[in-house]
Formats: sequence, structure tokens, C-alpha cells
Amino acid sequence: MTPLSGSSLSAARRARDLADAATSAVDVLVVGLGVTGAGVALDAAARGLRVAAVDAHDLAFGTSRFSSKLVHGGLRYLASGRLDVAHESAVERGILMERTAPHLVHAQPFVLPLTPLVSRGQAALARAGFHAGDTLRLAARTARATLPAPRRLSAVETRHLAPALRPAGLRGGLLSWDGRLTDDARLVTALARTAAGRGARILTRVRALELTAAGARVRDELTGEEGEIRARAVVNAAGVWAGGLVDGVRIRPSRGTHLVLRPESLGPLTAGLHIPVPGETNRFVLVLPQDDGRVYVGLTDEPVDGDIPDVTEPPETDIGFLLDVLCSVLHVPVHRDDVVGAFAGLRPLLDTTPEHADAPPRTADISRRHAVLTSPDGVVTVVGGKLTTYRRMAEDAVDAAVRLRGLAAGPSRTAWLPLVGAAAPHVLAGLPAPRRLVRRHGTEAPAVLALAERDPRLAEPVLPGYPVTGAEVLWAVRHEGALDVEDVLDRRTRIGLVPADRAAASDAVRAVLDGAAAGG
Repeated sequence: MTPLSGSSLSAARRARDLADAATSAVDVLVVGLGVTGAGVALDAAARGLRVAAVDAHDLAFGTSRFSSKLVHGGLRYLASGRLDVAHESAVERGILMERTAPHLVHAQPFVLPLTPLVSRGQAALARAGFHAGDTLRLAARTARATLPAPRRLSAVETRHLAPALRPAGLRGGLLSWDGRLTDDARLVTALARTAAGRGARILTRVRALELTAAGARVRDELTGEEGEIRARAVVNAAGVWAGGLVDGVRIRPSRGTHLVLRPESLGPLTAGLHIPVPGETNRFVLVLPQDDGRVYVGLTDEPVDGDIPDVTEPPETDIGFLLDVLCSVLHVPVHRDDVVGAFAGLRPLLDTTPEHADAPPRTADISRRHAVLTSPDGVVTVVGGKLTTYRRMAEDAVDAAVRLRGLAAGPSRTAWLPLVGAAAPHVLAGLPAPRRLVRRHGTEAPAVLALAERDPRLAEPVLPGYPVTGAEVLWAVRHEGALDVEDVLDRRTRIGLVPADRAAASDAVRAVLDGAAAGG
């Protein structure tokens, strides 16, 4: 299958769209191309509005590539009594899994091992929580075939799913299910491309220097040239950087850190793990096996003060904490040397505490509910929330912009709008392409595969022992807006999460990019 008409992003399209944006006004200008900004661009474009969306870096450059890769059903919010947020999360999870992105979001089993560190009272509470989460699934009208029911496991069943668990004192486990993304950055890419297919101008490497209600002063980061983009409405979706663009928006970033392990560190994992954090009633370390064989272990929830960097470095204290909790349930411990990579993202939590409060709440206790704010000069800002609810955040932000500026647009259509590559599960299962490729590209997987069939050199992995091929790199350049080696290594693929793999793959990726630039 060829790409949806107009959905391909490339350096050539960027140049054309940037030139057009400099000479003709748009209805909506979106600043930020993480999951929320890309969602806003799609929502506005799907309503027939003229859209430009800019980002100083690349698609999913910030928080949206550093998530836990989970599409949560809202169980955490049930425990804190936020039924509205819990229900919204469950509804949005179902939309992604069954309508808009079934190629990218799948059911993930999790085991909570009942070790001696988990009391029977805690186990009973967790089991009640998982069944309450299943009630949320039912209320959200997500099919049982999409998310199976939770249940109790014997000790034998538990160790069959996770052989690395320590057998001594293991009473069994609790099995639950949630949604898992193949890759969070690929979701952002699909959103941006779907928006582009409906006419949105998706402009990476374009920095917003100053926002007003009538547009923005911008700089092309590739050339240094400055100019203006005129717009009838402006939506600030810059995440943790939103407060730097609009006065009066206070963000309290929360850092989440993940470790990257090789598959041999934990052995075969058929399911992910929920490992309770000692002394906490509703916090877990998650062990997340990936399709590429790696395993992610996260996550922390620590407040971040001071200036916000472009890329957050995971501190050793976070790494040590995650290893300590992980090793509390393992038969053979994992050591610091086994950690081959680590990444950290910043959640853009809205700070609603009084400016002079003596003791602000822990970031773990701040609500993840999103907010849409309008500045005195008419810029709409959307903050808070989480990856799972990006679509609802985008809908609310566009609704606010439409009302504020009197734009001629109907209601949101995105709850029923499939993203590029989406199809029913039986269609995806019948595609003549490897399963791994289908889970990353959906219905476009055969077209990616065809590149390698036309040039056998592109069938070779760009990193020995890792599944990404030269064909996927070429596809990223021709259709997914990748402009350089870093875009490919860090966002279109996740090779760059392991520094040693990044170094080993760089030359092969650069060779494909050079060939594409030369017209090969």
C-alpha cells in the first residue's frame, strides 16, 4: 500500500510548506509537535481548518518519546477517587486500540508477583483495583476480545510468564491487562502524517520565538532565517516549555526515568511486571518487554526545578532506585553494568498550588487532568494530561480556539478517524509482511518491504542483531519527515536509546541518508 495521499513528510515538502506558511495566513497555528501538538494539528485539519504546526526540533523530540509506552486505562485515578479522569482514560484507550491505531496499540499482560514483600492485605487491594479497572473497560465499551479479564495466577503460572522471579516465598501473582504502544514516537509520527494528509503544514526545525494571538515570529533552525506565520488562532502545545512562551502558565515538571536492559538480563518475559514500590500503596516499577528484544524498566516520579533542558539526563539516583526495586523480586540480581541505556522524560504537570505555599504536593500526587488556558492576549495553551488522553486534550484545545476566534468548524472527528497505517486486526494479520513491521507501519508495511525487494542492500539490518533495516531508514526519510541521522536513530527507530548501538549503526544509517539525498 502506498502512503495516504499527501501524508508523506520529507525535506522537500518541508521546504514547500515553509514557503507557503510565510506568504499565506492559516486558521490555526500549533506550537509543539509532541503527541498533544500533533493531535491538535490533526483535530483542526480534520475539521477543514487551514493548519500550520511548528517545532524547534523534530517530531516527538521531547516528552513524547520518553514515556512508558503504555496506554493506561485510568486505574491509578480510581485509587485517588478521580472517576472522571479514570473514565476518560479508559475511553481514550479503547479508541486507540479499536479504532484509530490498532496497529500501534496492543493488549499487554502484566503480572504483579505476590512476594513476601506484598502483604495479603495489599494483594487483596491490588486485586480489587484490577477488577475495578476491568469495570472501567466495560464502562468505556472496550471489547473483552481487546482486553482480557484479570485473574489470580498460581506460583507455577507466575514463574512461567516471568522465570526471572525469585521462587522463594512466591505465593503466585495477579494478571492484568492494559494497552501498550509499539513506540510512542511512532504514534506522534502517524498523527503528524495523518494531519499532513488533510492539508496541515508540518514544520520541524522551526522555532517559535514569540507568540501573539495573530501568529508567531519564527526562525528556521536549518538556515537561521527569521519570519512570521500569521494565524487566526494560536495553540501553545509546547509541553514542559509552554510556560516560556506564554506568561502566567506555571508548569511543575515531573521526571520519569527508564532503564534499558538487554533481553538476557531478565531471560524470557511473556508478560510485563508490576513491582510494588516498598512503602507506597499505589506506585509500581514497571518491567516492559519490547518487540525489539530490549526491556524497559521504569518509572520514577520526581519533581524537577530550575531550567528545563532540551533533553533530560537520567540521574544515577533514579537508576539506583529502579534497580533496587527490580532486584527485590529477582532470583538473579541485575547490576548497574547490565544497564545498557537509560532515558528520562518530563511530564508537563500544571502547577495550581499557591505561589508561596510552604510545602507543594509531590508530583506523584498532582492530578494528570489536562487544562486549556487562554492568555489575556488570546493565545490558547493546553497543558497537563498524559499520552493516553492526547486526543481529548487536542479536541478541547481546538474547541477553545474555534470559540475564541469564531472559526467556521464543526465538532471534532478524531474519535473515529484512523491514523496512517491503521486497519482492522484481521486486515493487519493478513498483510504480506513480517509481524514486527506491521506493528510499526500497519498497512504500509508491504510498501516498506518492497523497498528492500527492489534493492537487496536495503534488506540488511543497519545494526547487526537488531531488526531495523535500511528499507525502514529510507522510508523514514522519504515519508516520515526524518531530516538527519539523529531523527532516524532517536525517533523513527529507537536504536539510539543504547549508546553503543547508536555508535555502531550511525555509519550505515548515514549511508542510506546520503544515498537518498543523491537520488538513489
